[in-house]
Amino acid sequence: MSASAAQAELSVTFIESAPKDRFVISNSGSCDIVSGTLRLELSSSKGALIFDVTGSGAGVEVYQPFELIEGRSALSKIPSVMDGQTALDLDIDHLKSGASIAFTIDVDDTLGAREITVTGSEISGATLHLTQGNRTNSAAFSSAATATLPSRSC
Repeated sequence: MSASAAQAELSVTFIESAPKDRFVISNSGSCDIVSGTLRLELSSSKGALIFDVTGSGAGVEVYQPFELIEGRSALSKIPSVMDGQTALDLDIDHLKSGASIAFTIDVDDTLGAREITVTGSEISGATLHLTQGNRTNSAAFSSAATATLPSRSC
């Protein structure tokens, strides 16, 4: 007889859409994620992506401020996002197994011909970092516009 250890796994999907882009963060593991900070870092993306949250500043044409659409109870606070920012921190209080956090925002690329449309290849290389205490797990977005933090026992 063998017992399998409970696993923590976090997956993030970027969905390009007009006028609001969406990020969906899903706890697809078998245990809860408690007391951590999830950093979404765009500076390493192939398209040199930025958050475009105001009508003036670094972005182009359409802009959208950060809007949390799912998972408010999982966060200890709502993040403040500045126009042109390349990183966003989500302070997770308690994200239950099977639960999700989703938000909309506008993401622009600063290298391509169509800055208002972000493709999977442009977000590839962007990174996620989940820090809990003194431990950090990291993953990079693929050209499929997804990233999955490695499973770990919990």
